[in-house]
Formats: sequence, C-alpha cells, structure tokens
Amino acid sequence: MSDTVLYSGERSTRRSDCEGRAHRAASGLRDYGINRGDSIALLLRNDFAFFEAARAATLLGASPVAVNWHLAPPEIDYVLQDSGAKALIAHSDLLQGLGGVIPKNMLVLEVDTPPELRVAYRLPSMNRVKTVETVPWDHFIETHPPLTHPCRDFTDTMTYTSGTTGKPKGVIKLPQEPGLAKEFLAVRDRIYGIKPGIRALICGPLYHGAPNSFGMRTYAVADKVFLMPRFDAREFLATVERERITTAFMVPTMFARLLKLPPEIRDLHDVSSLQYVVTAAAHCPPEVKTAMQAWFGPVVHEFYAGTEQNYVTYCTPEESLRKPGTVGRALDGVTLRIMDSDRQDVPAGTPGEIVSRLDTAPEFTYANNAKARTDLDVGGLIATGDVGYLDEDGYLFLCDRSKDMVISGGVNIYPAEIEAELHAMPGVADCAVFGVPDAEYGEALMAIVQPEPSSDLTADEITTHLKNRLAGFKVPRRIEFKSHLPRDDTGKIYKRKLRDPYWEAARKFREKAAG
Repeated sequence: MSDTVLYSGERSTRRSDCEGRAHRAASGLRDYGINRGDSIALLLRNDFAFFEAARAATLLGASPVAVNWHLAPPEIDYVLQDSGAKALIAHSDLLQGLGGVIPKNMLVLEVDTPPELRVAYRLPSMNRVKTVETVPWDHFIETHPPLTHPCRDFTDTMTYTSGTTGKPKGVIKLPQEPGLAKEFLAVRDRIYGIKPGIRALICGPLYHGAPNSFGMRTYAVADKVFLMPRFDAREFLATVERERITTAFMVPTMFARLLKLPPEIRDLHDVSSLQYVVTAAAHCPPEVKTAMQAWFGPVVHEFYAGTEQNYVTYCTPEESLRKPGTVGRALDGVTLRIMDSDRQDVPAGTPGEIVSRLDTAPEFTYANNAKARTDLDVGGLIATGDVGYLDEDGYLFLCDRSKDMVISGGVNIYPAEIEAELHAMPGVADCAVFGVPDAEYGEALMAIVQPEPSSDLTADEITTHLKNRLAGFKVPRRIEFKSHLPRDDTGKIYKRKLRDPYWEAARKFREKAAG
C-alpha cells in the first residue's frame, strides 16, 4: 500500500508520519487511563490532527467522538457528558469560551489552529484567553513512545444524531473482528469510489458522518488527499483543476452552490480529471443531478444510508438518468423492506417506512440509551423512520423523511430540540418548527410561533434567544406568528397542515417552470 500524502493549504504530510504521531498519542492516552471501550472527543476542524487523533483512539479500541464545532457551549457540554469522553482534543480557537463547559478532571489536548484554517474562518491571530488548562498536542506526542500492542478491532467514529424527542443520541458502532470489518470497508470503498491511486478532495467537515467515512478511508487508501478548510465553490473548482482531483464526496447543497456560479466562472476551470463524485446525506433533486452530470460528465453517483443502518442503496449515473429521482437499488448484502404502520410489507409503488439492514455492518447502540436502540429493531432489521417506495424494478424512491426531521444542507435537524427552547422563552404560548423548500439547502427551518395574548414578541428577539442556546444551523431562517395553531382532538399540532402549503407551492412553481 502506498504512503498517502495529505495536503492542507501550503502544508503537507504523509500517512506514515501521521500514523507515527498517532501511535505516540495513543501511548500517552493509555498512560492517562484510556482503554478499549472508552471514548475521546474531537473538537477539530479539517486538519491533519483530526486523522492523528481519530487513529490514536482506534489504536486503543476507543471511540473517537466527532463533535460538531458549530454547537453552542451547552450543547458541547451535553455531548462531552453523554459520551463519557475521558479526553478532549481541540483546536485552539474552538476552546475559546468553553472554560465552564469542560470538566475539571478532563485531559484537554490543544492543537494549534493552522494558518489556512485561520484564513478560511477569518480567525484572529492573537493568542486566546486561557480559560482551561491544556497540554499542547505536539508536546504530548513528543513526550511519549510509540504504542505497543495496538488494538486490532475495527472501531468506527461515534457521531451524534437526534431522536424524535430532540435529545441528541450518540451512535456507538461496536467493534468488529478484522475479517468482518474488511468486508464492511469493501462496501464503503465501493460506495465512495475509493481505491489505490485516486486523488481525493475532502470538502465537507470531518465531524459529519459521510465526510468522516470518506475521509478516513481515503487517508488509508488514496494516493493523495486534499483537505479544504471549508467548502467554497470557486476554490473547489480551482483545486480540482490544479490538483487533478479524481474523487470527491459532496452533499447536494454543494452542487447547488456550484450551479449558482456564473457560466463564465464555471467555464474557466477544467474538471475533466473527475472520475467519481458521490453524493448523499440529503436526496439530490433530479434536476440538480442532471445539471451536474451535464457539467462534470457521467460521474455523479448517489447512495442512501443512515447513521445507524449504514449503507442501503446505490445509484449509478446511468440509473439516475433512466429513473430520475431514484436513490438506487439495494446493495449486495442489504435486506430492504417497505412496511406500513402494522409492520406489514406493502406492494411496489406504495409508500411506507423504509426498514433495512446491511449484513456486514457493525452492530450499534446508543450511549446511555439502550432502549432507543431496541425500539428501532424490526425482526433484526432497523426502522429508519424514512418514508419511501420501491418500484417494480426494485429501485427506491424517497417520499419523505422522518415525521419531524429536517435535512438542511445534508445536516439532520430535529425540531423538537428547537421547540423546547422556544417553549422556555417568555411570551411563547406554543410553536411549531418544520422544514420548508429551499433552493440552496434543500430544506430551511421555519418556526411558527403562537404568542401569549399579552406578548409583543418579535422575530429578532426569538432569533437572539435561540442563537444564545443553539448552534446557528438550528436557528430558523423564517419566523412567523399565528394567533392559533391547528390541533387534533388531543391538542397535538397538525404540522402537516402548516407545512404542506409551502411544499405544494414549490411543486406548482417547478411544474410551471418546466412548462
């Protein structure tokens, strides 16, 4: 296997160097008392240190916990507590303001934020005000010998998703023995187009499930891996041309941003090196995929998956053109069924809940919530909460997502968490948060608030309230007020009555535009 070269800005390193540093870091973490089954939190942007830290955790048989660094301090506090993380590895700038969040007995390893990240996020170059005791990452590595007897089990990254209650749940993938793990990773490689010799571009955040899976495998297999500090449409095109990129994972929002570029900008760049571009995390609209295929060529693939059930279906470029809107057919080794509310199979063409399982996927559980895992089990399969149908040829089409979940820019958002914060706000009698069509993000959050009779709440006040308590991407982009909300006989809000008019209007607009 070749020694992968990693690039970020003006910096470069080799996988062998990262592995050497990871073994030393693992040795130090073991001295600190971290062992198989423990967890280590990673609050890191796209950087070489992410690979070093994740590998250090897996060498111990511990779970690296990829923390979304957009989260507000109380949300980060929840993840640290719920995951039981024994150490935190974080970029310097992301530690700012977390002094009251990080447990006093937690080992905090501080990674210097590199120049390209500071430029991309317009971060000040001045030293931060220290609010927590830290150990420099480089010093920690240099002062420990390489790890002896590393764990050979495959340990995947632990990510946090949300349930219908709105409380984030940590998805723990249980270790696999090497043989089974090899079969599972072969499926991953096929889905992402990963093979020796490719030149891969990581343009999504490594804390997110799909970019993380893509990134960790390209790190292990690819010839060259290029890290984008953050996605920028023009920089993406420039990088593809300059570095002759062959392979990339992208969410549909990235496609939308590329297609918004003026034709004269798009035509400036040669993208003919691209051989395999795969999309997932949110369903790609047929018209967007068709436009990307016309531009990039027949290289755009799609898959349907979930954090818990892993990979379910796969769609080739040819299938996308032949059956617009499909997310493909079940992969080898996948059991896929469409069921009604009584857990009975439904006929082809009939929507129902998607229930599936990949036989080589690692078993999983939820941190501190084994019951939630049990609740998803349907005869050994996993209930996704997603709604779709199979046509007579076995191709899957998505109709809807979980009843309440919103997928905005490829990120899963559960309105219950936002609604809980709104209910705690003085002046709010009731509320409903849901997704409405958005040309760039697929869906955008909208909140309809029923104020108390004597309240004079404004949208700006609500936005400020939420921004102080939640990550920015969870703050609704649209806020409207109604004197009452539609409810059923039990008092439950009919969200569909609020949401459907927006989607129906978007459908009519598309039909009119199509002539």
